[in-house]
Amino acid sequence: MNQPIAIDLPNGISLVFKREDLIHPFISGNKFRKLKYNLLQAKAENQATLLTFGGAYSNHIAAVAYAGKENGFQTIGIIRGDELTDKIESNPTLKFAQECGMQLEFVSREAYGLKTDGAFLKLLKQKHGSFYLIPEGGTNALAITGCEEILIKEDAVFDYIICAVGTGGTISGIINSALPYQKVLGFPALKGDFLQDEIRNFVRNDNWELIIDYHFGGYGKLNTELITFINWFFEKTSIPLDPVYTGKMVFGLVDLIEKNYFPENSKILLIHTGGLQGIQGMNLKLKKKGLLTINTL
Repeated sequence: MNQPIAIDLPNGISLVFKREDLIHPFISGNKFRKLKYNLLQAKAENQATLLTFGGAYSNHIAAVAYAGKENGFQTIGIIRGDELTDKIESNPTLKFAQECGMQLEFVSREAYGLKTDGAFLKLLKQKHGSFYLIPEGGTNALAITGCEEILIKEDAVFDYIICAVGTGGTISGIINSALPYQKVLGFPALKGDFLQDEIRNFVRNDNWELIIDYHFGGYGKLNTELITFINWFFEKTSIPLDPVYTGKMVFGLVDLIEKNYFPENSKILLIHTGGLQGIQGMNLKLKKKGLLTINTL
């Protein structure tokens, strides 16, 4: 569903949000797209178990847990941080995943860094038996095929496509399906410019750019300015934003508009990639620090 954004903007610029967050109540946005063909492949390989990786508040972990439950798979989540072993009940994401039937295995950050290492994956297979591996964040070739379905023919009217960037899978699919005259802008949630090469491995076109100035200090980092903006945007539009991905993307976009980055009368489509389940956990952390929380009501 495409939803116009009713906020005052200069130079005749118009914004529309593609509400991918409304696709599914628990497998929302880009996670639904990334998992679609991976689930079909797992079934084609007669695999009974999905294994994946994620952090304490991972949207991907929550989505895989529910997708497994909904599609008849056992699920295993390798979670970054062995100090979280006894904190499941106080963590909304991990509690949800466990309630969906996911087996959670907590590993040290050092061990977690081996998540793509062949020897480490072999040890996991020796421990858990056969499984279908879904990478951290869900990005692989099948995930990108799913993300290529985000844009539809009605989206041809837009000049710019805007997307938050985590592992690079979603924007890669969008780049591949965007029309030649459309510019795709990605707003990374992580600090640094290392995703350029990762994305180039998956894309066929060069009509894209990463805007790396709006990460607010890095992945999962935020401040009162960002939270205030997210709450203002929700008050104006009734569209909730998460603080890790879409909040930073929209903040950056509005700032670029105010700096006259875009030509007059530009038609801009923003992709809402979901991630809203993480707000509850983030608000718990903010409350403990006595800080402003994110409004979603």
